[in-house]
Amino acid sequence: MIDEPGGVIVALADPTRRQLLDLMAARGEVTATTLAEALPVSRQAVVKHLAVLDAAGLVSRSRAGREVRYAVRPEALNATARWMAGLATEWDRRLARIKRLAEEA
Repeated sequence: MIDEPGGVIVALADPTRRQLLDLMAARGEVTATTLAEALPVSRQAVVKHLAVLDAAGLVSRSRAGREVRYAVRPEALNATARWMAGLATEWDRRLARIKRLAEEA
């Protein structure tokens, strides 16, 4: 699992992976076959996308007999959201300082 926001951001850069996360969030645990039926891509493509999401810590895998089921893991999204919020706060501070300096000039 990638423990940094960069891995999550790279994983989320692809629209198909975002669609997969949306589907899993709506349906809960699902198989790659079920996900492929909902998208215009092959099951093999879905499995490759799920591997990227898994490496980023965004999904978990579990076995149910012969099936592999996937589910969303929100922890990596939450950590990335916190990082982005902190970054936004810092930029807000910088912009407020620039505004203050411009108004004083």
